[in-house]
Amino acid sequence: MDENQLKSSAKRKVFYITTPIYYVNDVPHIGHAYTTIIADAVSRHKKLAGLEVYFLTGTDEHGQKIEKAAAEKNLSPIELANQVVGRFKQLWQDLLIDYNFFIRTTADFHEKGVQAIFQQLKEKGDIYKGIYRGWYCVSCENFLTEDIPLDEDGLKTCPDCGKKATQVAEECYFFRLSAYQEKLLAFYQQNPHFVRPQSRMNEVVSFVRQGLKDLSITRTTVKWGIPVPNDPAHTIYVWFDALHNYLTGIGYGWNSSLFHKFWPADIHLIGKDILRFHAIFWPAFLMAAGLPLPKIVYSHGWWLKDETKMSKSKGNVLDPRIILEDFGPDPLRYFLLREVPIGLDGNFSHEGFLHRVNSDLANDLGNLVHRTLTMIQNYFQGKMEQPAPENESDRHLREAFNQTKTKAIAFYDELAINRALEEIWSYINQVNKYLADNEPWKMARQAEARPRLARILYQTGCALRGIALLIYPVMPASAEKIWQMLGEKTALSKLTYDQFQFETWLPEEAISPPVPLFPRVRLEDFLKEKASPTPATKKITKEAKMSTISFEEFMKMDLRVGEILSVEKVEGTRKLYKIQVSLGEETKQMVSGIAEEYQPQDLIGKKVVVVANLKPAVIRGIESQTMLLAADVNGRAVIPFFVEDVPAGAKVR
Repeated sequence: MDENQLKSSAKRKVFYITTPIYYVNDVPHIGHAYTTIIADAVSRHKKLAGLEVYFLTGTDEHGQKIEKAAAEKNLSPIELANQVVGRFKQLWQDLLIDYNFFIRTTADFHEKGVQAIFQQLKEKGDIYKGIYRGWYCVSCENFLTEDIPLDEDGLKTCPDCGKKATQVAEECYFFRLSAYQEKLLAFYQQNPHFVRPQSRMNEVVSFVRQGLKDLSITRTTVKWGIPVPNDPAHTIYVWFDALHNYLTGIGYGWNSSLFHKFWPADIHLIGKDILRFHAIFWPAFLMAAGLPLPKIVYSHGWWLKDETKMSKSKGNVLDPRIILEDFGPDPLRYFLLREVPIGLDGNFSHEGFLHRVNSDLANDLGNLVHRTLTMIQNYFQGKMEQPAPENESDRHLREAFNQTKTKAIAFYDELAINRALEEIWSYINQVNKYLADNEPWKMARQAEARPRLARILYQTGCALRGIALLIYPVMPASAEKIWQMLGEKTALSKLTYDQFQFETWLPEEAISPPVPLFPRVRLEDFLKEKASPTPATKKITKEAKMSTISFEEFMKMDLRVGEILSVEKVEGTRKLYKIQVSLGEETKQMVSGIAEEYQPQDLIGKKVVVVANLKPAVIRGIESQTMLLAADVNGRAVIPFFVEDVPAGAKVR
């Protein structure tokens, strides 16, 4: 944002941020996750800055594409929408997305709001009826411009998705977009940072200068949508319908005080493929309705796979749940926001992701937290003592934090989140160097050095509190864990930047021993695990055949009866349980991916078959020493429980 826009937001003391609303024609993927994670990080940052935030996301549930997808699944459009909405909401919960409202365009209040604005513009003369002849892309739900040439086969190809368009001729209502060309250009000139980054502002201005034609905004051949008031043969074009969610989702037509409190939006966060709709059509609709325009349309880049945009139509999307199951939300949030500037494209690779996890998170931050808290535990029994006065290196660490805080906040404000994280990690490296230079472990047995030892660990603890504060927008769960491990009782989310003071840390009670935050993972192990189906996910067909093994090989497996003693959900995962199982003379621990099929109460006390001599593995930082056997029924894990009373530890042959 530019300086005036920042001052305006601060003066209002409120902040309204939106994501696009997502199509429900298929399951959510990492592209959806990226946009929503950015919005969540900005929302959390603004709350720390003391602003009252309204964060809107939701789903776009109308249009020909959704009609088609539902028909292919033998569902009605609303049945498909209900299914996919549940998946979006579950993914947002798993990613720690803390939105204020989830809007669905099938909601009655949204339909009424869109119809009211349509009728207003029609009565004003900005909407009129005519005949549209041209080319329409079903995949993008978009009319092609006339300058796109015909292909050799006589058809036109959509420049956005690469699919063939369909020629249509039908009666429809038009919006007088041409009447707003000069008004839009004047607005862009007065608000040169309306679209970010600047390169995309230039694209928008160039497009509008070439001339705008009136826009078809209804269809008669599509029935799944909002009907035109008093003319139900026409269905309102999906983009006119969808864009107005930014108004109806904030109270337009149903909560006037809420609407006037937060509108106009401070940031519409979008992908670059829908820039024209948000930077040209949407401002024109708002001008026609006499409503203030949003302050910023921020158009982020794409995540690529093999240098190609991820999309459902291309079949190359990455499912974020695969990473969430193994790593939880924070490492994925960190990678997506650290790896590339928001305005640029990024190429997703597991190698790059694991490098960030192992280097930045496990080595730099995780090791710093663990070393510091372990020394406090070992040298002071977890209870900090009065430290010696600061020396120059201590003072430098404190002053460096204040400088880092100022820079990080400024970068967060600019949505330069990767730059904010670079500053924070530079400070983390300073803290690591501070520990290495002062060598507190050498002072532990010197009574006269105890006050100095206390100062070093106190100063490092203060630095960790500050680091937790600054990473909170991006990694809220990890930040809260660090905060709590340092003995803080008030949730970090209740603080503001202004309330935080570096030197005010002195926990009232002894702090607890540290727990690992970010287990290191080898790329080979991760890829091998993902490539090898587990009993809970592998689908067996009648034709599937296994290679034969010898009797001697079979006898190497020590199969035993195990009695399940306790079951706990592994934090940050959907499928994983930590299970304690008795093998008679010993108890073993396992991590098992059966949480979607069984509740804990369904398992405790049951007897199952386990592999007792399995080599231990670390999963999500938890050692798994054995595994249970389960059948696969169409991708669902089914455990064979013992019916007869057999003793735990009995050999299974």
